[in-house]
Amino acid sequence: MAENRNEGEGNRTADRQYRQGVQDHVQHHDVQGDAQRARDAVDGPEGKELRRAEEEGKRHSKGEDPQLNKKGK
Repeated sequence: MAENRNEGEGNRTADRQYRQGVQDHVQHHDVQGDAQRARDAVDGPEGKELRRAEEEGKRHSKGEDPQLNKKGK
């Protein structure tokens, strides 16, 4: 059994597992189809509920990452 070691902030093991999971998803799933289905859902009958859920989530967040709006990106 692997040792459960607290790697603290910057956990390399978790980072590697996350990146591998994202890569696997992109390689083996219909990402464009998923995006289209999400657009259709937002534009369809459930759109109002999805936007409400998004607003609820935003109320619990600490706000957008300032780096997202940094010029030059």
